[in-house]
Amino acid sequence: MTKKAIHFFLSLFMASAATVVNAQDGKLTHEDSLNVVLKKYYELNLTVFQANSQPKDIDNIFDLFTDDFEYIHPHYGGTYSRQDLYDGYVRNQKNGGYDGSVTDIKILNKIVGLNAIAVSKSFVTAKDGEVTIGEAQMTMFEFRNGKISRIYEYW
Repeated sequence: MTKKAIHFFLSLFMASAATVVNAQDGKLTHEDSLNVVLKKYYELNLTVFQANSQPKDIDNIFDLFTDDFEYIHPHYGGTYSRQDLYDGYVRNQKNGGYDGSVTDIKILNKIVGLNAIAVSKSFVTAKDGEVTIGEAQMTMFEFRNGKISRIYEYW
């Protein structure tokens, strides 16, 4: 084997070893870090939507939000502060609005950008043994310092 061939294979080995080390060092890419928060948000909401959910379950969602978080939903009244949205969750929970009929939140598509994710999702519901996949709904999430700073609903 020539010196050039040995150098080539040695370089190739070192490059592949470096890739394995980077994959194992546990560092998330920007996109991955946003997706982790988004996935957690939907998992926690699904927990809250169940009939046996507790106030702590709501608190867990709000741990994902910045202090100055805003929820914007023009079809349902406009802009809500963090506290307004929290109060709405608590009110719905106390009034039995979370009855377990939402069994899943199906992510249909995502576009990840710089500190933002556009999501197309559907709620999956079950009633009297019949499962229904709802219409697609668009939501934009904005992030700051690893937390959700704004949710804008486009449905």
